[in-house]
Amino acid sequence: MDGHPSPRSHHQLPPAERDGSFGYDIESMDGGGSAWRGVATGRNGSSEALLQYDDEGDGGPRQPLLRKRTINTTSQIAIVGANVCPIESLDYEIVENDLFKQDWRSRKKKQIFQYIVLKWALVLLIGMSTGIVGFFNNLAVENIAGLKLLLTSDLMLKQRYFTAFLAYGGCNLVLAATASAICAYIAPAAAGSGIPEVKAYLNGVDAYSILAPSTLFVKIFGSILGVSAGFVLGKEGPMVHTGACIANLLGQGGSRKYHLTWNWLRYFKNDRDRRDLITCGSAAGVAAAFRAPVGGVLFALEEAASWWRSALLWRTFFTTAVVAVVLRALIEFCRSGKCGLFGKGGLIMFDLSSTIPTYTAQDVVAIVVLGIIGGVFGGLFNFLLDRILRAYSFINERGPPFKILLTMTISIITSACSYGLPWLAPCTPCPVDAVEECPTIGRSGNFKNFQCLPGHYNGLASLFFNTNDDAIRNLFSSGTEKEFHMSTLFVFFIAIYCLGLVTYGIAVPSGLFIPVILAGAAYGRIVGTLLGPISDLDPGLFALLGAASFLGGTMRMTVSVCVILLELTNDLHMLPLVMLVLLISKTIADCFNKGVYDQIVVMKGLPFMEAHAEPYMKHLVAGDVVSGPLISFSGVEKVGNIVHALRITGHNGFPVVDEPPVSEAPELVGLVLRSHLLVLLKGKTFMKEQAKTSGSFVLRRFGAFDFAKPGSGKGLKIEDLDFTDEELEMYVDLHPITNTSPYTVVETMSLAKAAVLFRALGLRHLLVVPKTPGRPPIVGILTRHDFMPEHILGLFPNLSKSH
Repeated sequence: MDGHPSPRSHHQLPPAERDGSFGYDIESMDGGGSAWRGVATGRNGSSEALLQYDDEGDGGPRQPLLRKRTINTTSQIAIVGANVCPIESLDYEIVENDLFKQDWRSRKKKQIFQYIVLKWALVLLIGMSTGIVGFFNNLAVENIAGLKLLLTSDLMLKQRYFTAFLAYGGCNLVLAATASAICAYIAPAAAGSGIPEVKAYLNGVDAYSILAPSTLFVKIFGSILGVSAGFVLGKEGPMVHTGACIANLLGQGGSRKYHLTWNWLRYFKNDRDRRDLITCGSAAGVAAAFRAPVGGVLFALEEAASWWRSALLWRTFFTTAVVAVVLRALIEFCRSGKCGLFGKGGLIMFDLSSTIPTYTAQDVVAIVVLGIIGGVFGGLFNFLLDRILRAYSFINERGPPFKILLTMTISIITSACSYGLPWLAPCTPCPVDAVEECPTIGRSGNFKNFQCLPGHYNGLASLFFNTNDDAIRNLFSSGTEKEFHMSTLFVFFIAIYCLGLVTYGIAVPSGLFIPVILAGAAYGRIVGTLLGPISDLDPGLFALLGAASFLGGTMRMTVSVCVILLELTNDLHMLPLVMLVLLISKTIADCFNKGVYDQIVVMKGLPFMEAHAEPYMKHLVAGDVVSGPLISFSGVEKVGNIVHALRITGHNGFPVVDEPPVSEAPELVGLVLRSHLLVLLKGKTFMKEQAKTSGSFVLRRFGAFDFAKPGSGKGLKIEDLDFTDEELEMYVDLHPITNTSPYTVVETMSLAKAAVLFRALGLRHLLVVPKTPGRPPIVGILTRHDFMPEHILGLFPNLSKSH
């Protein structure tokens, strides 16, 4: 910032130096945030930039994953995928200006009907598209991985074991390198599961390319290649992100580039409707991944969405129902054998309904033990994952080649484990009463021959040398009490636990659900085998309960995970036990740390607003965290002043204050958005004199949809506009585009109460007004950044988070 003053004394922009300390021009995450945030200098004169995070010290999970970097002077930064990106907030608040009111008054019943019909049509398209993509993912993975496993098995039958390993490892390496390359070069935001980013978006945080078409492309094909490469990861997390990307693409409100400018689509050029559609998309993603439509709705409610209402419940339910119908139709089509190596499974992926459990008091004791184990292992998993992601950040920030190299290294380790560890397992004679063919002929099954003699099978190969879905199916299988040795289950659990940890941070779309279910099912089966003499439950049911306990310990979701598991297995009889084990594991794990997705949100530096206020906020009031000086505009402002302010700041919201002679005393008119100012300036509806007008010519020149928010990355920028010297000396009336009813709080309101209000209403700006008369009509503006612990504890280092 160069320190140029604006025309009025109380509008002075901050100088570069203040009290002997350098002040950085930093905005809040809004790509501008509040107009008053001129410098990052704290109350104690500290020159430390608030957004310059430091990983020194304990490096605990509360610290963002941003080490000291060059200060970003345009917006707050966070890690998206594996890259550092500027982030903004979303405008969920309705801007009630004159244009909006005129549009609302003139809207006819026909237009309202069009809006409702179109919204239902869009959620129908979201459900159909997500269902088709989910089916395509499964089809592609089953065929690619199946061909790879068949090739390897054929070579092993010829006793060409080293050649088989080279073929197996080589296929995995090529698939992994391709997945990593398209992710690193085309859409870095597609790395990881995407659930933390979707969760943050639905909380009001936007970042470049989180839901872009390129991210959707990489998410689909990167996930297929990553899962086919044999990594210990799932396609379920990426499917949530994929559903959200599809919803965002359909909810863009049209595209001039692709000639999709149908007038009906303009109704969705706002963040509120896009938020609803993306919530439906995330629910559809879960429904497509797990074939669990009700679980998808509950996942969106419990984990993804920050704002919920009954109308949204109906739409998400409808979306997931469409997904279920589409999946069933496509799977029925594949039953005729037209889909290559695609499995025979219907909508129920791991059907356990044939097992009718009867449980006693001893079984409940075993469930409690499983819950405790799941809570401990889940807390440990989250702790170790935090440390590993921090270590990977040093590698990933070096650029795409290093991301690809890391992915290839993990691929080689995974292939070596998958192919090498089964050699340590003993060969077991096939059971006489085996329901399935033993040893298995083909790519999948419970009894893999591997290197064993005819009539024998390798239990560890049955788990490792399969797709992840088939491995889970084997662990959940009933009537197989003696199929897996204890040593086999121990080796598999340790390997999957460790591989799941080291795989998640690589530059490949990767989900955590499958590794967690695999590891949980393994130790659940171990516990079931150990407690066999005192329990009547089948080891396959113990595997299900172990998976539930580990999911509860890592994800900290209860209702949605419970319903997803029941829909996955079609085993309603297990409902009480699954509920109990989830509650116990979540309670135990909460004693150690946060859920894995909450932890990753914090780690990435995404400014997520919790539904509750932190305890230390009760000791502060709203006026304590606002800082000045304030940049505001008059109701009728000189064009040059507006252009100057827009050029030297990136602020998103500016208070509008009427002063004498326009009003008797300084009066707060409202808040005007940067994007609206740019549209108004582009229209050049200027006046030569500074006089308040009726604004009728602005209302005639513009419509409400002219100020609608465009799709991703298409907004106007001040650099795009040119003005003559004569135009800069003219005036423009801001009253028609000013939001005259912004949310305000008095400066003495508790910061805790202000935080809850900010989160509950989904705000981007919260104006702070003075308590006493005779002062300027606005004290400052609270934005999301002002409620972040890093900001508050930077201003008040003596405050403790535990207060």
